[in-house]
Amino acid sequence: MASLVEELVEVLHNEKEIYGELIECGTEKKDILIRGDIPALEALTEKEQALSDRLLSESNRQIALLGDIANVLGKGSEQMTVTKLIVALASQPQAAQQLTDARDQLLEAANEMQRINVQNEALLNQAIELTEFDITLFKSLRQAPETANYNRNAYNTGALLGGSGFDAKQ
Repeated sequence: MASLVEELVEVLHNEKEIYGELIECGTEKKDILIRGDIPALEALTEKEQALSDRLLSESNRQIALLGDIANVLGKGSEQMTVTKLIVALASQPQAAQQLTDARDQLLEAANEMQRINVQNEALLNQAIELTEFDITLFKSLRQAPETANYNRNAYNTGALLGGSGFDAKQ
């Protein structure tokens, strides 16, 4: 069982390292969003996807290890968590401390990643609002004035102006 616990600690450290790389990507993404650099954002998104795949793989490994440890301890694998394992290892303080440290570091990294994601979400929402504003502005530049554009039934036609913005005959 000691080897399973050591392997679990290693998996938790691996997950923390991946979160560290994702945090770096999130920080870089903030700068990219501010600059509006779409090609760099696409490349960074691909890198984040690869890191997310690695994180999912490590998470699946963690779940499998917790299930194996639960079987060794004679408990249900659905019920086993790292925190419950720490409590179960009270008689082995060194292993419990290693697990506690690894869990706390992982939680800290996940919380930092969540904070960065919230920031980036706000930046993306602002970029979307700005883009919608620009689209509306461009549409309004081509729209005829509402007071001068009526059909024979006295309804506004909402027609667009022609391609030229200058009338030389006036």
